[in-house]
Amino acid sequence: MSALICGSFAYDTIMVFHDKFKNHILPEQVHILNVSFLVPDMRREFGGCAGNIAYNLNLLGGRGKPMGTVGTDFTPYADWMDQWAISRDHIRIIENTYTAQAYITTDQDDNQITAFHPGAMNFAHENKVSDATGCTIGLVSPDGRRGMIEHAEQFAEAGIPFMFDPGQGMPMFDGDDLLRFAEQADWLAFNDYEARLMEERTGKSPARLAQMVKGVIVTRGGKGSEIHTRERVYEIPAAPVSAVEDPTGCGDAYRAGLLYGLMNDMDWETTGRIAALMGAVKIEQAGTQNHCFHRAEFEERFKAAFGFSFA
Repeated sequence: MSALICGSFAYDTIMVFHDKFKNHILPEQVHILNVSFLVPDMRREFGGCAGNIAYNLNLLGGRGKPMGTVGTDFTPYADWMDQWAISRDHIRIIENTYTAQAYITTDQDDNQITAFHPGAMNFAHENKVSDATGCTIGLVSPDGRRGMIEHAEQFAEAGIPFMFDPGQGMPMFDGDDLLRFAEQADWLAFNDYEARLMEERTGKSPARLAQMVKGVIVTRGGKGSEIHTRERVYEIPAAPVSAVEDPTGCGDAYRAGLLYGLMNDMDWETTGRIAALMGAVKIEQAGTQNHCFHRAEFEERFKAAFGFSFA
């Protein structure tokens, strides 16, 4: 099986301010705010949901094709994808735009100031699911609003089962939009906060949504995750970690594990645990695509963590 992963590509520029924002932002002066932060530490990471998920699925040995729109500055990211043998067949370059960019400054209290430029992501709808052949499962992850809506419709019309993962794109949709996604999708994936928002906007809890789809997955960070189906709820434990370095991108790593299990017809207990271990591997490294492993190492760690083998 091969997965078509619709979503964003982005550069994440991460900077560290060696002080506290509160020492430089005066509450009584916010109406004339004009501050500058010296950030001696900076790194640039390859990110975006489609890129992250494809990278993680590739590590597991799964066949995935990311689909996204990028700008004319994409060459370094393209070289990275080629290095890891990740398909670029469905990456569309939009002229006169930048690839989506996130600029994140963190202070010593772990507060963050983020600026996000969507750039080429706004043209996601120019890609069509029908442009990809041979894909038997799909994923709609955060992207341009119109792109997410049209890709979900196209998967449904083509009869290709797909997972809807709204992530940080959820604020773009109202209750009717979200219900339409649920009616079209085969699986829904949320973190616990997103699941609460989904219930507030649609009136449907994960248990009720599970009567509409094949599975509703809710991650809960270090508390593990839940997979709701029509018949039961599967409690998936968190995988042990050696260090908590950076949670950014853990959700994408988890979703790659879900895709891998679904593509290989695995049961939910196994699929959820593969996903959980992918999240654990990612959290031990800074950045969203800096972790790596050999398949044999992953299998050994899975058995040590959960007491059985999946291969």
